[in-house]
Amino acid sequence: MNIREEMQKANRLIAQIGNFGLQLLWFILHLSVSTWYFLLDLAHVVESYFISSGLMKSYKALNLGKLRYLAIVVGSEEAYQTSKVIELLQWLEAIGVKHVCLYDMEGVLKRSKEAILEKMSNTTVFQEADENDKLLDQKHMMLEFASFSDGKEAVAKAANLLFAKYLTSNNSSEDQEGEIFTEPHLTEALRAVGSGGPEPDLLLVYGPVRCHQGFPAWRIRYTEIVHMGSLKSMRYGSLIKAIYKFTMVRQNYGK
Repeated sequence: MNIREEMQKANRLIAQIGNFGLQLLWFILHLSVSTWYFLLDLAHVVESYFISSGLMKSYKALNLGKLRYLAIVVGSEEAYQTSKVIELLQWLEAIGVKHVCLYDMEGVLKRSKEAILEKMSNTTVFQEADENDKLLDQKHMMLEFASFSDGKEAVAKAANLLFAKYLTSNNSSEDQEGEIFTEPHLTEALRAVGSGGPEPDLLLVYGPVRCHQGFPAWRIRYTEIVHMGSLKSMRYGSLIKAIYKFTMVRQNYGK
């Protein structure tokens, strides 16, 4: 009986030591990862400061000729931070970016359009601009406001237009049965319904999610997508770095 009790005590002691060892290992692992991310974030902050203060000369000369159209995707929760969005646009204006698309899924930025335009006096709304001046105006910043509903409505309108053309075509019934709709057909239909906007060269995502959050897929076939982190903790140097890295990349579009 005593031997059995001693064995049970020994087993409990071994289990306690094992649990303590696992907890200690988990603590060390968690501490190591947290320290690594802290140092990484600290390095980004320091680098951002050096870039924004002009100490890193390589970032001073930006070839904005490669960045004809920039898209900014903001998480719907963070899109309510209108002051931050305005500050971001002011940074882009200071850098020299002329064509910007603001996007969030819920249309928060659309509803804040008046407040944004009030602070951005030297801007023109893309949807209200003359067709010939949309990508040629270099005196004002051109702003486009978009949301997830634009993509859904655009696809529905384009599909209805293609279906109507199919029904009213003068081809024979045999030709109609063999007709195939290709990507150029859809692109033409989207342009016809007013949703064939320019394809962004660079798309910057601000928010917790690392994706384009429903930005119209037909407009980002060759777009470079960069996650910038939280809008609340955005940094001017990080913005400069993202644009600089894009301008230094050689893009191969294939045949």
